[in-house]
Amino acid sequence: MKTIEFTVTGMTCGHCEMSVREEVGEISGVDAIDVSAQTGRLVVTATDAVTDEQVLAAVDEAGYTAVRVP
Repeated sequence: MKTIEFTVTGMTCGHCEMSVREEVGEISGVDAIDVSAQTGRLVVTATDAVTDEQVLAAVDEAGYTAVRVP
């Protein structure tokens, strides 16, 4: 398992958080998702097979933009 963190722009409310959580949750291998519109942070706990690109694409599908936190 690994934990990867992203900064997400454009989220303003609980509905935004739900949209991101829903899209990222569809990625096979994702175990836990912590997302906050207030802080703009997304933390994903997943198997090593999950890539940054998969998470970034899921956030984009939800209508937001994310950047990996180094």
